[in-house]
Amino acid sequence: MVVQSHPRPLTFQVTLTVLALAVLGLGLAAGFGLLATLQVDRTALDTERTFVVNGLKEEGEALRREQESVAVWDDALTYAKSGNQQWMTENLGAWMYSYYGHDRVYVLDDHDQPVHAMRDGQTLAADVFSEDRNAILPVVGRIRQVLAGSAGSEDTAGKAAAEDLVTIGDRPAMLSVMPLVPSSDRVAQSPGSEFVHVAVQFIDDALTGRIASRYQLKNLHVLPRLTQTITDATVPLIGTNGVILGYVGWQPARPGSSLVREAVPALFGAMAISAAVLIYLLRRLRRASGELQISQDKARYLAFHDTLTGLPNRALFEDRLRRALVNADRDKGRVALLYVDLDRFKHINDTLGHPAGDELVRQTAVRLVQSVREIDTVARLGGDEFAIILSGVKDARNAEDFCDIMLAQFSIPFQLADDQVFVSTSIGIALSPDVGADPDDLLRKADIALYEAKKNGRGRYQVFAGDMDEILLRKRRIESELREALTSGDQIRLTYQPIYAGDCQTIVGAEALLRWAHPIHGALPPGNLVALAEERGMIGLLGDYVLRQAARFAATSTLPWVAVNVSPLQLRDKSFPERLARLLEETGLTPSRLQLEITESVLLANNDTTRSVLGALRATGIVVALDDFGTGYSAISYLRHHRIDKLKIDRSFIQTIGSDDSAAAIVKALVDLALALEIRVTAEGVETEAQKERLMAMHCHEFQGYLLSPPLEAAELSAVLAGGAQPLHMAGSRD
Repeated sequence: MVVQSHPRPLTFQVTLTVLALAVLGLGLAAGFGLLATLQVDRTALDTERTFVVNGLKEEGEALRREQESVAVWDDALTYAKSGNQQWMTENLGAWMYSYYGHDRVYVLDDHDQPVHAMRDGQTLAADVFSEDRNAILPVVGRIRQVLAGSAGSEDTAGKAAAEDLVTIGDRPAMLSVMPLVPSSDRVAQSPGSEFVHVAVQFIDDALTGRIASRYQLKNLHVLPRLTQTITDATVPLIGTNGVILGYVGWQPARPGSSLVREAVPALFGAMAISAAVLIYLLRRLRRASGELQISQDKARYLAFHDTLTGLPNRALFEDRLRRALVNADRDKGRVALLYVDLDRFKHINDTLGHPAGDELVRQTAVRLVQSVREIDTVARLGGDEFAIILSGVKDARNAEDFCDIMLAQFSIPFQLADDQVFVSTSIGIALSPDVGADPDDLLRKADIALYEAKKNGRGRYQVFAGDMDEILLRKRRIESELREALTSGDQIRLTYQPIYAGDCQTIVGAEALLRWAHPIHGALPPGNLVALAEERGMIGLLGDYVLRQAARFAATSTLPWVAVNVSPLQLRDKSFPERLARLLEETGLTPSRLQLEITESVLLANNDTTRSVLGALRATGIVVALDDFGTGYSAISYLRHHRIDKLKIDRSFIQTIGSDDSAAAIVKALVDLALALEIRVTAEGVETEAQKERLMAMHCHEFQGYLLSPPLEAAELSAVLAGGAQPLHMAGSRD
């Protein structure tokens, strides 16, 4: 029997064809998906590798900039060559560790012999340099060659630097070497006699942690030179000699692979419906690619913009500043850099809260952006600090005109929720030179100009002037010397001017007067010393020192009481009464034997904290005296409200009391006012018998001045109180 075969149904063939096409399509889709996944991972890896390389480069540049801040300095050259170890520790060694985190610092003389050594913040014997000599001297040699080739050129010597990646103690490290060169014409240095400053920064977890945080890298770490785990996610650390010192590795993100791992269950579960799975995968892949792009764009944006205001941050600002200076050189133009800082921003935060402070920063950013042109840049550097780059300016007058407009903008109140506040701003201006501007130098000058603007009254702008550098360096030097003087206690001392009763015979107390016998500048005026302490944030330290010395003397003498001048800034410190109470307890001085002299500006400010502090002081029995009365603007209501115990009539009225009838009338009115308010009154600056007789006739309670006694050393006053110098009668400590 012949069996006739029948062709397979067309639908079956179509099904097989469709299935084959579906499988082929799925295979192609899977292949393309795999290629796309690998490409996404490769792109992400390349981006991360670029971040690592750039991060290492930025750390090296930061090391060089930080080192330059002390290498180009008259004092560094002078004290290094004189072998002043303490100065080098505080400014070239331990200071570089505590402030910048440099791991090792060496100072070498002109024969490459060590004169100073620091490791991990500890100053060590200079001969420890021998352990690192082989790694460091080749780089020092490169500097010596540069200096030899530029002999006679101070400009080239000042910019000379050599850096390399080296191995120190089996650890890879960044090494930077710079010569110590003068910053001014006041210090000369002959070619070939240069000392060099060596800075070492280990490439360790702290350094890689900063890079990882900056670029959002995962598990960035250092691998040893002989590691067996070299992958695509590693970058070699290569010195200038071509030798690999180690590697930096990280855990790559692999966004494509992560996506595939998530989609595998769905792929196996959707094999029966290949067309749907294909569409699903394509859509999912497209969405993942879009999300990756969005994530990268967001990360790139966050890396260069401030999250609160949306303005460029410091990194983008510095890049734009460099570009603006390059364009200015090309176009023969100039750039004005403005540092903008809100005045008393901390007060807003403390009184209205941090949300109000954030809103003030946002509104400030809007006003600044609206005030500039499209070609200019406004950036937020942090906190309430902003910077503005003005391109294409002709001279300082252009920048000042802009500042006038901006200050007018800040005269308009800010609306912070339910509160309307007026906030002024201070501006520092630095103008680039015609050619060859240095961004770091321009930043430094703008910062100095801002400091001067705030010092001179706030709510104003200040253009950088050439002498500001010297003034600031001198203030910083005196600040350092003041801290040292307060620590040693052998330069700053107190003298005491006796205060006599109305009979001008009996000592009822003494005023402590501050004296600083500076070893170089001689006797500095007390007013300048106090102003410097207030300006540099040291008034608390200086004030506590004076109070402690005066209290110790009074506690060991028969003096009825001692008077000490206090700064308004001390009275704004809520902890001041508590600290003073502990001091009195330590010295054993009764509170009623201490008088604090304040100025009228304290009352005029009418500050809640100051009012509370004065009340707490008086509650303990301390007497509060108003010094230099009559020279300010205090109202009688302030005297009653603050409950002042004593008024001291300013010496400017006393000195003209015998020659000017109006001055005598003013003094009489002030004495009568004090008597009416039941407040004791002291006349300062009594220098003639005529002045004394007139004041006694006015029933003045107390007298102070050179006619009766000049300021005395503690021992001299003790002798007078003991009757060894002149006969006198002691009065009670408080009426």
